[in-house]
Amino acid sequence: MLKISKKADYALMALQHIAAAQFGDVTPGRVVNTKEIAEEYNIPLELLAKVLQTLSKNALIESHNGPKGGYVLARHAHQITIAQILESIEGPLGITDCSHEKDGEFCMQRGNCNIRTPLLKVQDSIAQLLNNMTLHDMMGGTPLITIQSPSAQGVER
Repeated sequence: MLKISKKADYALMALQHIAAAQFGDVTPGRVVNTKEIAEEYNIPLELLAKVLQTLSKNALIESHNGPKGGYVLARHAHQITIAQILESIEGPLGITDCSHEKDGEFCMQRGNCNIRTPLLKVQDSIAQLLNNMTLHDMMGGTPLITIQSPSAQGVER
């Protein structure tokens, strides 16, 4: 099954919270600390701290030190893609091991594989979607995509 890890889930939740605080109507530009996010979403504090450090190391958020310190987005939510967030936490995205073959490392089934090309097409479609979807897009209340299939025409997911 294709799914994102808990760490990636926490990263998305934290970034959405930071963006809402930073660009919201109540107190724009507000710095958000780790404890606030952990308490709001019931996330283990130590794990969230590691996730936020990773996001900071990958230049998605900036750390502000001091008693009123915390985190802000490194750039606007329109400029941060979901792919960038997931890759900063998970590393390169792929649905199969062979999608990340390195020089000299090949799957044992590569010569016989009849699903590599179709799966790489699926992976490319997923990557395109994640590269075109931004943190700002996730903050809206409207559906991001409409899935069209013979059995569920017009059903939004």
